[in-house]
Amino acid sequence: MPPVRSDLPVAILAGGLATRLRPMTEKIPKLLVEVAGEPFFSHQTRLLRKNGITRIVLCLGYLGEMISERYGDGSDLGIRIDYSFDGERLLGTGGALIRALPKLGDSFYVLYGDSYLPIDYQAVGRAFLDSGKLGLMTVFENCDAYDTSNVWFEDGAIRLYDKQRKVPNMRHIDYGLGAFRAAAFATCPRDTVVDLAVVQSELARIGQLAGYDVKQRFYEIGSHAGLRELDQLLGHTLDNS
Repeated sequence: MPPVRSDLPVAILAGGLATRLRPMTEKIPKLLVEVAGEPFFSHQTRLLRKNGITRIVLCLGYLGEMISERYGDGSDLGIRIDYSFDGERLLGTGGALIRALPKLGDSFYVLYGDSYLPIDYQAVGRAFLDSGKLGLMTVFENCDAYDTSNVWFEDGAIRLYDKQRKVPNMRHIDYGLGAFRAAAFATCPRDTVVDLAVVQSELARIGQLAGYDVKQRFYEIGSHAGLRELDQLLGHTLDNS
């Protein structure tokens, strides 16, 4: 029998100012930056749909109305898009996610709005649900290659996640796809700035953050170099499709 699909929605965190991509993001949000002839969000949704994820909640802030005006409810793409806006001030990655909880239900994926992750999302979802923990972090054995390694991953669990404090056991990095139960945010303040990394660090501290080791490298458009690399990759893919 084929593996059972985990029918989880995904929250995409895309409310930031995208300062590293200026000047192109002075007038458009990062999700609308063109990659291989299309807005990045079109590529991202196509990848999600390919992986059986058709319910998306976009957490938006800076110029977010431009995205909702362009994509609407997502029906043209064969998906369902809901929107959650930060409001008068940006709430950070955790604060934006907490604001979106009523639209997400009990369990959900979390993906960053500049990440293109060509992995098996369903396998990640099943691993999260099977773990019984409040959260899961996908990790990549980075060994400081792409950025500073900040995760101590051992025996299927995140022992330590800390962006400031480096220890010798840290050989992995946050790959960019997470999964959570709403209960993970039960004690967090509402409508204020919260860093998702702080929530993840606390879950790791109390033994409630599962880990999922990913072997494929990640791609991102958070920097000009990353944007050029993904543009080349997806342009080549489209040329050969």
